[in-house]
Amino acid sequence: MKLFRNIFFPLVPLYYLATWTRNKLYDLGIKKSKSYDLPVICVGNLSVGGTGKTPMIEYMISLLYESNIVATLSRGYKRKTSGFQIANENSSVGTVGDEPFQFYNKFKEKIIVSVDSDRQNGIEKLQLNNDLLDVILLDDAFQHRKVKAGFNILLTTYANLYVNDYLLPTGNLREPKSGAKRADIIVVTKCPTTLTDTEKGIIISQLKPKSNQHVFFSSIKYANQVINDNKKLELEKIVKFILVTGIANSKPLEDYLHSKNLNFKHLSFKDHHDFTKKEIASFSEENLIITTEKDFMRLRQYDSLKPKLYYLPIETQIENAMEFNTLIKNFVSKN
Repeated sequence: MKLFRNIFFPLVPLYYLATWTRNKLYDLGIKKSKSYDLPVICVGNLSVGGTGKTPMIEYMISLLYESNIVATLSRGYKRKTSGFQIANENSSVGTVGDEPFQFYNKFKEKIIVSVDSDRQNGIEKLQLNNDLLDVILLDDAFQHRKVKAGFNILLTTYANLYVNDYLLPTGNLREPKSGAKRADIIVVTKCPTTLTDTEKGIIISQLKPKSNQHVFFSSIKYANQVINDNKKLELEKIVKFILVTGIANSKPLEDYLHSKNLNFKHLSFKDHHDFTKKEIASFSEENLIITTEKDFMRLRQYDSLKPKLYYLPIETQIENAMEFNTLIKNFVSKN
C-alpha cells in the first residue's frame, strides 16, 4: 500500500491545487457557505479517518443533551437509503449507516439522530421537524463548506498529526494543512495517558495554533468488560477470542488488549467493511468474538453470531475537560 501511494506522489500537487482553490473560493465568498440561526457544531478532521470522531460526538451528546434538544447530522456512509432520514425504532445500519445507528442505540429518545449527504438540506429538515431544536452536531463535516458551522472542532491523532502528513493520494489528508485555520478547537486524540507537559508543548509548537484557537489533548478509556445485548463478560476472565475490526485504525485497541495479556487472533478489515457471507460463516465457527461498538452494530443482525458477539465500550477523556466543556456550553447558550 505504501509503495502504491508513493507511485502516485506526482499527483499530490494537482490534488493540492484543486482542494486549495475550492477552499479559497469559499474563503473569498465566491462559493457560498450558509449560516444558520441556531448553534451548529462541526466535528471533523483533515485526514481520511481514524481520528476518533464517533466517541467525540458521543462526548458532545453527553455534555449537552440534559440541558438542550440535540440533533446529530451525519452523511450516513454506506447506507442503502438516500435523502434525509431520522433514526427511529425501525432503523438499521442499512437505513442510516453504522455510526448514526450507534448514536441512536446509545441515546435513543434523548436526542434526534439524522442523516443526509446534503448537509444544508439536512439542517433545514431538522429545523422544520423541530422548531425547539437547540443545537446540531455535524459529524465528519469539516470539508463540507456549503454549511458554515458556528463552531468547528478539528481532530488529529497523536500518532499521526496532520502537520506531519501528506495530501492524498500519497498521504491521508483530504485538504491542505492550512485548512486547520478554520478550527476553533484542535483536539489531539488517542494520546497516551503518560503524555508529559513537555511533550504537549512540543506538539502545540508543531501545530502552531492561531491566537484564537484552543488546543486540547484526549485519550481513549477502554472498559474492563465486553458486552452484548444481554450479557457482560469481564475481560480478565476471557481465555481466548477473535478480534474482528472494520475501522480505520485498530492499533490502539490491539495495544490495549495486548497490555491485558489476552490471547486473541485479530481479523482486520477496512473501515465500514461490508462483511461477506463467507466471512460471517467463518466467524460463526468461533466460540467468542470481540469487536468495536461500530462493528457490533453491523454484525449483530446475524443470528449465528448473536450469542458469541461482544463489543468493548470506549469513551473519550479530555484533559482540562472543564475548560473544553465551558467553551462548548458558552457557544450553545450565546447562540
